[in-house]
Amino acid sequence: MTLPQTMTQIEITQPGGPDVLQPRQVPVPTVAAGEILIRIHAAGVNRPDVIQRAGKYPMKPGMSPIPGLEVAGEVVAIGLGVTEFILGDSVCALTNGGGYAQYCVAPASQALPIPQGMDWLQAAAVPETFFTVWANLFDIGGASQGQRALIHGGTSGIGTTALMLCREFAIKAFATAGSEEKCAAIRKLGAEAINYRDQDFVQVIQEKTAGKGVNVILDIMGGSYLNANLAALGMDGRLVMLGFLGGAQAKEVDLMAILGKRATITGSLMRARTREEKASIAEQLREYVWPVLTAGRCLPMIDKVYPLDQAAQAHARMEAGEHIGKIVLQVD
Repeated sequence: MTLPQTMTQIEITQPGGPDVLQPRQVPVPTVAAGEILIRIHAAGVNRPDVIQRAGKYPMKPGMSPIPGLEVAGEVVAIGLGVTEFILGDSVCALTNGGGYAQYCVAPASQALPIPQGMDWLQAAAVPETFFTVWANLFDIGGASQGQRALIHGGTSGIGTTALMLCREFAIKAFATAGSEEKCAAIRKLGAEAINYRDQDFVQVIQEKTAGKGVNVILDIMGGSYLNANLAALGMDGRLVMLGFLGGAQAKEVDLMAILGKRATITGSLMRARTREEKASIAEQLREYVWPVLTAGRCLPMIDKVYPLDQAAQAHARMEAGEHIGKIVLQVD
């Protein structure tokens, strides 16, 4: 394929608010062995992008300074050793950064064919959230049929994805949110909604489970919720940390609750995982989740779509906390 020499990408000009996101003209990237080059049609916006923009995301060597962890588009160049795809294939991919652009490279092992019937916008909303939910709720968290799960931030991209998959795999789900509109959206996804502004989620969990608690909690709050999360866990429960919106430090932790319940506290960052680990998650998604998406179930909920050059507005909406589902950038 004949490719342009330059492209538009959105750069973080300096740590700060949404306005530091600015378009720049740069050379189109080239593929290395094991990689594919994707002409991007849409890119997902995620909380790590916002944290990175603010200068609060620890960037390890080799990480792209360009935001954007998930994209959907066409394969336009193939690196040495790649046999999974051919030119022109429609794919969605978990990137290692660089998704806010017209073209992006990604390891072929982190790309998957777009399920039949899914459009570019929906496909761009899949990789980061589905990789994260599968790895943390089902793999690390061990959620399985017949168990009970609590999802904090139930209307975020991660939250809505987790709730849809809980419904699909017969897991009783509870989810927190801060408005009646968001609680209504949670109920439509088949979960028990808890408005944290006027309800104590621990009390609700204990009442609804006859004191048994939940088997796994997916948490984005961190320190401020730690003791309450431990109280909501059942015996042998797993608390999986994904974020620290409520602080990265916890004070006066109830250690007896951990011992008494044989609780496990864990968590992970997707971006810090190795290429091999991400490839393994991709294969699990292909086996267990792709048939569900192909059947038209558990499709991503799209909150709002912005053109690429309005990435700043997309970040502002995410920071406002009003979105229900995924925020997506349309690249063409």
